[in-house]
Amino acid sequence: MTETVTVAAAELAETEGTPVLDVVIPVYNEEADLGVCVRRLHAYLRKGFPFPARITVADNASTDATLEVAKLLAGELDGVRVVHLDKKGRGRALRAVWERSDAQVVAYMDVDLSTDLNALLPLVAPLITGHSDLAIGTRLSSSSRVVRGPKREFISRCYNLILKASLQAHFSDAQCGFKAMRSEVARQLLPLVRDGEWFFDTELLVLAERAGLRIHEVPVDWIDDPDSRVDIVDTARKDLLGIGRLGRALATGALPLEELRRAVGREPLVPGVPLGMVGQVVRFAIVGVLSTLAYLLLYVVLQSFTNPQVANFLALLVTAVANTAANRAFTFGVRGSTGAVSHQFQGLVIFGIGLVLTSGSLFTLHHWAPDAPVHLELFVLVLANLLATVLRFVGLRWVFRNTPNPARRTAVSVQGEPGCTGTEPAAADVALADRVSGTDGGLR
Repeated sequence: MTETVTVAAAELAETEGTPVLDVVIPVYNEEADLGVCVRRLHAYLRKGFPFPARITVADNASTDATLEVAKLLAGELDGVRVVHLDKKGRGRALRAVWERSDAQVVAYMDVDLSTDLNALLPLVAPLITGHSDLAIGTRLSSSSRVVRGPKREFISRCYNLILKASLQAHFSDAQCGFKAMRSEVARQLLPLVRDGEWFFDTELLVLAERAGLRIHEVPVDWIDDPDSRVDIVDTARKDLLGIGRLGRALATGALPLEELRRAVGREPLVPGVPLGMVGQVVRFAIVGVLSTLAYLLLYVVLQSFTNPQVANFLALLVTAVANTAANRAFTFGVRGSTGAVSHQFQGLVIFGIGLVLTSGSLFTLHHWAPDAPVHLELFVLVLANLLATVLRFVGLRWVFRNTPNPARRTAVSVQGEPGCTGTEPAAADVALADRVSGTDGGLR
């Protein structure tokens, strides 16, 4: 179900002096630490940060005086504003602010400022230049300096291993509270992110990676906050559920990743040459080896009670259908039922070419050596299949050249409302409490 977020009259309007960077600090019941955090970040941005920046405090339905403290800070410090949500959720808060921000780059950091602020410029610089699309701080790099207990270290590393095993993630640290993204990319990517809580970061990164976006990683110096209020057990449970949900969506082709690639300019540089060509060839080779083994096994079994030509036809037909289905999903990443029958028909046409090659080789062999043994037949068929495999790869690339993954989930984006596909039935009302103080567009 689509989650609707309503913006009050204080919605951000573009003005002269628009900030380059918008740093969001999501908070829940942080009345004691918020002032120290915001003043420290504000002083850092004013002192030596080379780009205009804004600080946005995103209050997640706090029940203490956090909102009042945030409003006082916004009135006291230039370039500080407040966003209030009536519903909890870090991901929900980030989505609400990031989708509406007029800054060139949006970022967030935890209120405890566990990450050394000297990493902020290396984090956002590749985004400002346009080289990268997302940037994350990583605590798991060999050059990072981290102070935290063994329990959290173990959980963090296990979680990232699970991501690598289940979702084939390549980024090193999903949950470090220190991330940034180009705003134009955020507006394209965020409508596909369903989670509004702690799994938001992981889902965002996995989708970005699958869409071919460039993710820049920055090793950070990080000191654990011993007063963290994160419920580890509940968060782990929700993360595992999120991994299962996202894995199913990726496996069934329910996410419009091809459309996202085109929207963010990550289509192939050369028309007709797919992204990830090396991986594509490797996957095709794996399918080809398994198909060849299955074909040879079927041929040996069938030729024991029928003639070689019939055995070759039946073995090649069965393996061709399975080969087309496997290459469709595994090699070329086309999933879902749309176009499956057409693809199988085109695959059978390519099968016909392979049949001509293999049957022709058998005919030639039996013409010159009528009593050829089975092992010689197999040798000739292997050579013929190698040539047929090359032709099959070229043919299947043509079959799947313009076939995007079907988008069975439509992300609706309405001006003034985020087009997220959330699971919560209730709407989250968001009110921008204060505009940025002053008219210079942010900190300098």
